[in-house]
This record gives sequence, C-alpha cells and structure tokens, in this order.
Amino acid sequence: MSAATVDPKTDPRTLPDAARFFFRHGSPRVLGTAFVLTLGARAWAGPVSWVDGAIALAIVLWWPLNEWLIHVFILHARPRRVFGLTIDSAVPRSHRIHHRDPRNLEILFIPFHSFLYTLPLLFGAAWLLTPTPALALTGAAVYLAFGLHYEWVHFLTHTRYRARSEFYQRLFRNHRLHHYKNEHYWYGVSLLGADRPLGTDPDSAEVPTSDTARALPDSPLPVGPLPIGSLSVG
Repeated sequence: MSAATVDPKTDPRTLPDAARFFFRHGSPRVLGTAFVLTLGARAWAGPVSWVDGAIALAIVLWWPLNEWLIHVFILHARPRRVFGLTIDSAVPRSHRIHHRDPRNLEILFIPFHSFLYTLPLLFGAAWLLTPTPALALTGAAVYLAFGLHYEWVHFLTHTRYRARSEFYQRLFRNHRLHHYKNEHYWYGVSLLGADRPLGTDPDSAEVPTSDTARALPDSPLPVGPLPIGSLSVG
C-alpha cells in the first residue's frame, strides 16, 4: 500500500489506535509474550539485588551501540558475490523494501523468521555472560523490553501520530531524516547515544539529500574486504 493509497483506518493517529494495530502483528506479539514470560520466570527465581540493577544499566548503555551496529552492518548490508553466487539474506532485503515504501506499515516490523535464531542467541548469551540463571533472566528480560520499545518507536515514527514529548519528537525526527534526507546518517531509532560519537548525527542542514534514501543499493559487492565507501556510513 503506497503513501497515495493509505487507508486512515489502518494508519493510526492516536496511541490507542496505534496500540491495537501494533499488537495485531507478529513481532510485537513475540517480543511482548517473551518479555512477560521471562519477567515472570525472573520473579519466580527469587529476589532481585544490586547486581540485577547493574545488568540493566549495562544494557541501557549498550543499547544505542547495539542499534547502530545492527542498522549499519545487518539492515544495510549489501549482497555479496561469492564464487559467482550472490549472497543476500532476507533481513537486509526486507529492509530495502521498507526504505522503498516507508509508509507501508505492514512491512516495517522485525521479520518473524528472525526470532527463530535471535531468541535462542539472546538467552544463550545471557546464560553465558551472567553467573546465575536468575541474572540471566534479568538480562534477557531487560533486553526484550528494549526490543519491544524499539519496535514501538519505529512503528510510531512511520504513522501519522505526532509525539508530544520532546524526547520522542527527537526520535521521530531522527528516523525520518534517515528515511527522507540521507540514509548514511541517523541510525539510532529508540535511543540516539551512538550516532554522535560515531559521526552519524550531523547538522541536517549541512547534509545533501540522498538520491538513494528511498532506493538502497542492491548491487552485489565482491568477496573479500569491503571496499572504501561500501558501508552505509557517512
């Protein structure tokens, strides 16, 4: 469904309408269910301590860089040519479609199939990086909460809803600059702490409008080290 044919009934303007639309889709349901179950398991595992708080703080500090790395190196990954074959995974293909039609709310969610490996990786990493199962559940629950918040912010950014708080207004403006101004900048979505130190939060007035923001390159890169300029960073 293109911008010219958006149905107001499926393009929410209020938070209640947005929430109803949001939770009709797979990734919010998966993330929400996984979060509630993990939080319940953590409550059953025993009382929390300052270590739980330290783990939560570590994830808060890590999350902006996490978003930046995923956006640059996974979502904006170009196909690679290996032994005459083109390797192009489903996630960056889906993201290129999203850039071509950013007003299409049905295609902007995390691909459902990706949870088949990301959830086991999350719980496996939490288990390996924490000393007890209870703390592993804390880490997984906090990470899932941030994942759900990411999906919610990303979704709202592409609707006609207008945020009232200054914090969310900045998030919305940042992501819309990425889609409509220049795809080489403004990679943060739900937290913006990584763009500035990594040089991808310039003054928008000094950035040229990109011809490819709505058409990310899909031509294959050769096998081997990435050539200079192949990455989607300024």
